[in-house]
Amino acid sequence: QVQLVESGGGLVQAGASLKLSCAASGGFFRAYAMAWFRQAPGKEREFVAAISKSGGSTSYADSVTGRFTISRDNAKNTVYLQMNSLRSEDTALYYCAATQRFLIATHGAQYDNWGQGTQVTVSS
Repeated sequence: QVQLVESGGGLVQAGASLKLSCAASGGFFRAYAMAWFRQAPGKEREFVAAISKSGGSTSYADSVTGRFTISRDNAKNTVYLQMNSLRSEDTALYYCAATQRFLIATHGAQYDNWGQGTQVTVSS
């Protein structure tokens, strides 16, 4: 089982940028498709972005398309989420997730490994 640790969250103003990182350990990183999900207070967890095992394919939620970019560095066992033009509605706890079962996946049920999350708060 791979272990995931997120970092990079914080408090920023609307329009600012943040870059989240998720470091993986305990598994063969290239065997895992990776994704970011988020959960705001009182709301369901939602998909944000996913990247395939090789990094050659990505998928984004409509709400972040054009503003967020997911990437991975297989040499560093790390997946990133570059977030630009942040909005107050992006405020949430952001989770990193990993799955071996799919080449790329956009649903939470498809993921077997989760991090503890990193908080992103955007003030308007």
